[in-house]
Amino acid sequence: MDVVDIASISKSVLWTTFAITFVLGAVMQKTGFCSMGAISDIFIMSSWDRLRQWFLAIGVAIVGFALMSYFGWIDPLKSMYTSNKLLWLSALVGSVLFGLGMVLSSGCGSKTLVRIGSGNLKSIIVFIVLGLTAYMTMRGFLGVIRLNTLDTVFVTLSTPQDLPSIISASTGMARSGLHLALGLVIGFAFIAYALSNKAFWSAENVLAGVLVGLAICAIWWVSGSLGHLAEDPNTLEEVFLVTNSGRMESLSFVAPYAYSLDWLMMYSDTSKVLTVGIVAVVGMILGSAVVALLTKTFRWESFRNTEDTANHLVGASLMGFGGVTALGCTVGQGLSGISTLALGSFIALPGFIIGAYIGLRYLQIRLAPNPCS
Repeated sequence: MDVVDIASISKSVLWTTFAITFVLGAVMQKTGFCSMGAISDIFIMSSWDRLRQWFLAIGVAIVGFALMSYFGWIDPLKSMYTSNKLLWLSALVGSVLFGLGMVLSSGCGSKTLVRIGSGNLKSIIVFIVLGLTAYMTMRGFLGVIRLNTLDTVFVTLSTPQDLPSIISASTGMARSGLHLALGLVIGFAFIAYALSNKAFWSAENVLAGVLVGLAICAIWWVSGSLGHLAEDPNTLEEVFLVTNSGRMESLSFVAPYAYSLDWLMMYSDTSKVLTVGIVAVVGMILGSAVVALLTKTFRWESFRNTEDTANHLVGASLMGFGGVTALGCTVGQGLSGISTLALGSFIALPGFIIGAYIGLRYLQIRLAPNPCS
């Protein structure tokens, strides 16, 4: 009988995660990939390029996830996004709050890490406040509020909440083939939209969308295949190594902020170990920093005034609460979650956009108040 070296496999998972997110941080720094920027570009400049980047990444992630599922590399029903409990109100309210918060904080969770890597001191404050608020929303008094209000409104489905499972149960079609078909159709629809405008076809735009989507797929494989043991020799149960949720995970940048702070503060506690989420945070920052230094775009930046400080503090708090409530951020739900074709992710995606629009309107009013008032 082969002996399973859990420590060695765990190290492989963590180092592979670091390598992938290091590249991802570098790509985001170089290309300016940003979900908040995608919405603000439309609102302010009527430019759809960064939204097309985001949609191209979504399409690549959906297709990649469907292919990996079809070939048996990962089990699509082992993620937290495919539960049969659809917390639709939490997904909607949380995503709107997160979208509003990311505008006030000058970027979502992933963009905050990229900005830290390029010398933005404001983003360090956002990181700390977001992480603390996320922790309170998971395990503190904000979590009690969340559980007793928003999370009490849900729909319990007879199947997992992903589209292939729902349609398979109602039609009798084989789930595996149906997932592949739906993944290809929906994924290529996103890709086709992104590429429908030839003005978008620059190396930077295409590189951003494709590599971000592939990074989502790669982390799904790392946690769902490389780090998966059908039977842990210690517990004799199925296990996904070094994931905070105990399930197959891909990238998300809200809860990992909280886990990173917890690991730093409780480092001497041997029960606190590095996980995929924590290492992803480090990889993103360092990848961004290297590109910023090489391209000489690294520069220190701080708050402009009191209002700027207040906006970032409030925005970070909204992102921490909203991201946990919605089960993810614009990367967690808007890329990783939606790649599974989960209903909750399709509810959260427009919520992020609505929240960002509200935030942009607020800032517009603050910058250009009514002259008659």
